[in-house]
Amino acid sequence: MQVTMTVNGDEVTREIEGRLLLVHFLRDHLALTGTHWGCDTSNCGTCVVWLDGEPVKSCTVLAAMAGGHEVRTVEGLARADGQLDAVQRGFVECHGLQCGFCTPGMMMTARALLDRNPDPSEPEIREAISGQICRCTGYATIVRSVRWAAAEEAGTRTEQPADESEIESEIESATELATGSGSVS
Repeated sequence: MQVTMTVNGDEVTREIEGRLLLVHFLRDHLALTGTHWGCDTSNCGTCVVWLDGEPVKSCTVLAAMAGGHEVRTVEGLARADGQLDAVQRGFVECHGLQCGFCTPGMMMTARALLDRNPDPSEPEIREAISGQICRCTGYATIVRSVRWAAAEEAGTRTEQPADESEIESEIESATELATGSGSVS
């Protein structure tokens, strides 16, 4: 079957099998490999893209269902002039990634959150990303990255990125909680 959709502002048409998932269409047919394929069961969130402006897990959407719709991937976050989006800069400035596998989905979710709520609290950020799994960061640096991006867009950023000892302390705390050797306060 033939499917046509707009991806990152460009109309694309391809011949596909009806059972092809959107994540595989983006990666294998369009070579947009920023969208990662993790669990294939909608549990991890690494495959989040936007469908008509709403975050969706592309491992649960058939490419045929996206026909006639607008899809935005992490490759489409940067501005037309090539400057990174504030969310992308926040992840760089605040060390919001380690291995990077969950990062594209996290950034797409964070951008959607900031578009709806330009000044989210920490609990609101944590709720927004709760459908995604990061096995490396303990989430503190991801939350900090989103807060940095919100402040940057508001023009009120005063918080400096965390120093290495602060990050190491947060990682150590998260590791203790994950292994059961720490206490929950």
